[in-house]
Amino acid sequence: MQILYNVKTDLLYLRLDDRKQQVVNKRVSDDVVLDIGEDDRIVGIEILDASKHLNLERLLPVKYEVSSEV
Repeated sequence: MQILYNVKTDLLYLRLDDRKQQVVNKRVSDDVVLDIGEDDRIVGIEILDASKHLNLERLLPVKYEVSSEV
């Protein structure tokens, strides 16, 4: 998963699937757009005016931990 944030446009994009594929945009509210890919799966979530909806300081930067536990 990738989390991208554009400060200039205040747009947050969550990329759930990194495969190249055609997507259809489906607006679910004024500020949320879903990218729907193969098999009607959500491959991305776009949040407009993200700073109005989320506490970006808590979300960004994202830290990843790799666990060796199974």
